[in-house]
Amino acid sequence: MKVRELAVPDAYAVTTTQHRDDRGAFLEWYRFEPLAEAVGHPLRLAQANCSVSRAGTVRGIHYADVPPSQAKYVTCVRGAVLDVVVDIRVGSPTYGTWDAVRLDDDERAAVYLSEGLGHAFVALTDDATVVYLCSEVYSPVREHGITPLDEDLGVEWPAGVPLLLSPKDEAAPTLAAAREAGALPDYDACKAFYASLAAGT
Repeated sequence: MKVRELAVPDAYAVTTTQHRDDRGAFLEWYRFEPLAEAVGHPLRLAQANCSVSRAGTVRGIHYADVPPSQAKYVTCVRGAVLDVVVDIRVGSPTYGTWDAVRLDDDERAAVYLSEGLGHAFVALTDDATVVYLCSEVYSPVREHGITPLDEDLGVEWPAGVPLLLSPKDEAAPTLAAAREAGALPDYDACKAFYASLAAGT
């Protein structure tokens, strides 16, 4: 398993090692030691989610209040998605930047994103099945969204694929509007929270 940091700091792409033979394949899609070494602390597992999406479905950009927010470890076990991480932390040196990783059932890579980052994905195939481990349980009152179609943010969604959004995601504010409303995570508060997790406090 190899872990590399993305263009958005505190988010990582994880490359797995697959052992293949005529029976199929075996891999460790999550192992805490290499991830904890890269991140600075183990992932606390509080909830596991699974979503199944038709091609073109966009889920996100979602995030949660810090603390505790919700760190996520994401992989695609059927089909393919383009997974997107956005730095929405006000005061971050890379505020407003994003990075994307293709997750599919061939390479079987994963993405880890720390608390306070924005997350979205688009299904590239029908029945794209995404599973993710979460550090906290879902809390509707703490969850927020940014429109994935924010022109200023400029996420490069796949061309030629009609995008399908939920009414909630369609109605989500732009990054600028969310910042003006004081709804975005603060970079210094996020870094302090990461430090508290590393210290075990």
